[in-house]
Amino acid sequence: MRRVMRTGLLGLIATAISLGVSPGLAQNVEQVKPVFEHIIPNAEGKSMVAVVVTYPPGAKSPAHHHARSAFIYAYVLSGAVRSQVDDEPAKVYRVGEGFYEVPGSHHRISENASDKDPASLLAIFVVDSKDKPLTIPDQK
Repeated sequence: MRRVMRTGLLGLIATAISLGVSPGLAQNVEQVKPVFEHIIPNAEGKSMVAVVVTYPPGAKSPAHHHARSAFIYAYVLSGAVRSQVDDEPAKVYRVGEGFYEVPGSHHRISENASDKDPASLLAIFVVDSKDKPLTIPDQK
């Protein structure tokens, strides 16, 4: 189940910007840049990891799963991102909107909704500290 949220993550966005996150523009391939990772002191064995995913125009991520323990909140920073998780319908999320993925979700579509403008999102993972890798592409 996903919910659209229009609440701000201003503190995390400011952190991403202050760490010098800038869009990489590799043709038709998303770029993932880690911006924060820390053990959660009051949740034994858990960590919070934040990454900025940048999509050049027309770019997409391959279908994938995340680490088995990962709960993810994604917040669109720029442009528009089309996403489909599990068997839910694909949906376009715009700046200021977000969605979440529960552990074990299958991310079938994750792509820039535009062929002309770049897009980016901030993905926040709450995950078992030893659960790696965070993203596993589907086997072909």
